[in-house]
Amino acid sequence: MAIVSDASDASDVNCLEFKLPDLGEGLTEAEIVRWLVEIGDVVAVDQPVVEVETAKALVEVPCPYAGMVTARFGEEGAELPVGSPLLTVTVGPEVGAGAGGSSSDADRGSGGSAAGAAGAAGSVGAPAGDDDSSGNVLVGYGTSGAVAARRRRVRVTGGTRLDPVPSSTLRPGPVPVISPLVRRLAREHGLDLRGLAGSGPDGLILRSDVEQAIRTPAADVTDRPARVEAGRAPEPAEAAPVAAVAGSRVPLRGMRGAVADKLARSRREIPDATCWVDADATAFMAARTAMNAAAGPTVPKISVLALLARVCTAALARFPELNSTVDTEAREIVRLPSVHLGFAAQTERGLVVPVVREADGRTTESLNDEFIRLTEAARSGALTPAELTGGTFTLNNYGVFGVDGSTPIINHPEAAMLGVGRIVPKPWVHEGELAVRQVVQLSLTFDHRVCDGGTAGGFLRYVADCVEQPAVLLRGV
Repeated sequence: MAIVSDASDASDVNCLEFKLPDLGEGLTEAEIVRWLVEIGDVVAVDQPVVEVETAKALVEVPCPYAGMVTARFGEEGAELPVGSPLLTVTVGPEVGAGAGGSSSDADRGSGGSAAGAAGAAGSVGAPAGDDDSSGNVLVGYGTSGAVAARRRRVRVTGGTRLDPVPSSTLRPGPVPVISPLVRRLAREHGLDLRGLAGSGPDGLILRSDVEQAIRTPAADVTDRPARVEAGRAPEPAEAAPVAAVAGSRVPLRGMRGAVADKLARSRREIPDATCWVDADATAFMAARTAMNAAAGPTVPKISVLALLARVCTAALARFPELNSTVDTEAREIVRLPSVHLGFAAQTERGLVVPVVREADGRTTESLNDEFIRLTEAARSGALTPAELTGGTFTLNNYGVFGVDGSTPIINHPEAAMLGVGRIVPKPWVHEGELAVRQVVQLSLTFDHRVCDGGTAGGFLRYVADCVEQPAVLLRGV
């Protein structure tokens, strides 16, 4: 939270700045999809004020304050880093009187809903955080009322936009801070992060920067910016003008930008290798047909993906090296205790990778049910960030696109991905004679730091054996 002020002659109110919170693990930015409130609207505590898209998920962000919206930061389509200002809300007696005296304010704009007005009726005039938290907490984002004691008195001029007071000593624009702990530490010591330059990548402000600033005696404040500036990452050189090129340009932002960053990081950091094998899936498909026929028409049919997922979890139990991640700072391979299985799902909004939690403890039917639920959520855009993160191994069934083979890019920071091509009739030598069989190509891309080719080959061969002879799975059940 930050406080902005205005020195007009109006009555005293508080003007609170609401910043884009951390919406999920590892998510550092979001794109504004749709504003749900207008300037001048009266909002209630926890009323959604903006819809953002981050890491492939659409999220409605609730406001922790009740009051009048006096400023919005960013147009629809703009991309904001976590921690940058979203909007300002004025709270206090003046706002409450103004809202009550003019019901049209509460009705104005798409977000000035009846809910907002109703919430304001009970809370505007008494800041929501004064006595308790709102209770609506996202990752790294709380609505504690403890900060209310440090609010300064400000003045507003009705329902017009209230911008922060410009200051030549403070950094303009969003403050590059990811960790909510860093923000809280600075807030507890009354330190304005806009006066610091971070020593992290691209000027990211780290906890050590804040702790150093706190330890710096007041007399040394004047030279603090110079010392911090010395540790700052060099500014990138200004790019040369790019000659105009015919054709349309698609911005890499939102979901497309998140995918681009993820894939580029995987290629940049992971020394991967790929091996593949063709397998006769005739018995595999026959087993699936028999399985679904025995269950009856009213029971959801077991999908090929669910059967392959069950094969994957059995293979990972034999080769746990592939269910791991690499801690580059500690120079350690971290073998993970559970299999959280990601699977690629194509939607109208692009490719997403929902995660089936605790896949290794599920039956084939349970895996099938979870695939159905997550796929429907993906197609409707209802997946949460938590359902899109935390995977430890990914199954990519690109055969649905009509292709036989591919070299999957590992979903960073995982260590491997199994790719499955289309299952089609092909000539195949079966029991010493040429026959037409259902054939599939299986590809495994793996992080060569976590294992050698022998382990990868063993995993892939076990998967292929289960596909060719599903009864092999029964040995591990």
